[in-house]
Amino acid sequence: MGSLHRRLFAATLALGLSACSVSALNVSIPVSAPGDAQILSPTLLSFSIEQDRWPDWAGVQSRNEFTHNALLNYAALTGQPPNIRVGANSEDHTFWSPTVTIEESSFPPPNSITPYPEATSISVGNAYYALSRFLPRGTRMTWGVNLGANNVTNAVNMAKAIAGAFRSSLVKASGVILQRIEVGNEADLFKNNGLRPSNWTVNEYVPDWISVAGPVAKAAGITGGSGAVTLQGAAFAGQGFTPRQIFGLGILDSAPGKAISVISQHQYSAAFCNGGDFPLVSFMSKAAVRGNLTHFEADIAATHAQGLDYILGETNSIACHGAPGVSNTAGAALWAIDYTLQAATLGIIETYFHEGVGYKYNFIQPITLNRSTIDGSPLNPPSPPHVQPSYYAGLAINFLIGRSKASQIVELVVDDSNVSGYAAFEHGRLVRAVFINLHAWLVSSTGTRPSVHIDLDFAKASAAEAQSDVNAFWGRSATARRVVIQHADDVAGLTWAGQSYETADAHPSGSVKIEHVSLAEGVDLRSTEAVLLSF
Repeated sequence: MGSLHRRLFAATLALGLSACSVSALNVSIPVSAPGDAQILSPTLLSFSIEQDRWPDWAGVQSRNEFTHNALLNYAALTGQPPNIRVGANSEDHTFWSPTVTIEESSFPPPNSITPYPEATSISVGNAYYALSRFLPRGTRMTWGVNLGANNVTNAVNMAKAIAGAFRSSLVKASGVILQRIEVGNEADLFKNNGLRPSNWTVNEYVPDWISVAGPVAKAAGITGGSGAVTLQGAAFAGQGFTPRQIFGLGILDSAPGKAISVISQHQYSAAFCNGGDFPLVSFMSKAAVRGNLTHFEADIAATHAQGLDYILGETNSIACHGAPGVSNTAGAALWAIDYTLQAATLGIIETYFHEGVGYKYNFIQPITLNRSTIDGSPLNPPSPPHVQPSYYAGLAINFLIGRSKASQIVELVVDDSNVSGYAAFEHGRLVRAVFINLHAWLVSSTGTRPSVHIDLDFAKASAAEAQSDVNAFWGRSATARRVVIQHADDVAGLTWAGQSYETADAHPSGSVKIEHVSLAEGVDLRSTEAVLLSF
């Protein structure tokens, strides 16, 4: 179909369907990867686990089957399990003990804002790290070591225990791999949480980190930034300290600094630490997603200039375990698709979504819960392990990535304030595209549910490309898979390609639903829905 014919078709369709609340969009998709396409890593969507609840996630006497199955669903789509980082706030409250077998922790009482608080003190033994063997084969891990305590002996003991666990026959046989060690979590907040004096600055952080990270690297057998195990640098809460600052202060010239392979920063869209009201409609915002990520561009560029990878080593919707009515909703699943893929287009190689036990923003609730994640009230009956709405985001993201380990991504220009689009390429050729409609359709919404019609217009990525490559696309067949949601504020009832993952074992139920799409006719997309096209 010629370009003029397609535009006339789109205009006719828009006029014919206007009474049904359908608008038309023309989206140009390059058939080969443009020069600014970014890497689409098979572990783009990874997880950060709060250190105090690690045994609940992994399993103790045997693996946590629910966790294992939920992660394998993701691995089946990309050929690689999500990476796992164990650390976060409790990282700097953890102490190794020769008298503790696995873990002994002290937790403050729950309250309505924080129904599942983090431990204030954690003691762990060697067997704690050996639980890594219960993750899916091929999982690559980052383990956090305590910097906050300012105790080199403890940090070295933790590093020795981590390295020893991964040298053990049980962990080696499991195929789970130690990739990095992180020394300290969100050190830019130490001056606020009592771990350092209130006047502590980045100028003091750098020598402080070097004094601990050096012995840690030696204890773990880390020799440089290109070895099998390296250090993860920064892990800052945001822009309190920046990679640019620590580069300027010479951190990479130090012995442990030369072992850094990755720079990590953390990002949340807001914070629920003291409660508050966060409108879901404002959260489901294409502009807000971009505003929350683009301020990292200077740090990303500076990191890449040093030859290092850049990640969001801890992220999620709203800090302090999420906000009710936002983080636990279906709308958050669509937000997570757009947010994660937008991050990839900026050169962020991986995004580690933070998880705990009972957190509102969890993708996966790995164990039975006895009190509400929303207000801490008792649950009768208890809530068994289950996936939450954001889990479906990972299914769509990983399907877009595919199994080639040679994927790239670009954002597509979509002329709608709340509809996003991305194209994925394998070996330079267009293979898939996804569109996310962030317009919120709520339980309280009335009238006809709006839709957009997306009319596809394939294009050359460069003037040198043959027009015949573009023309050939119109002869192809295409299929569509959808993240189907009834309402943005629902907390369950989603499907991916017709299947539900809200089952007792995280295995999908129902038949796979794949639509056949005429490329000449385009595709409809309802408000609060995502569609993935395979070409």
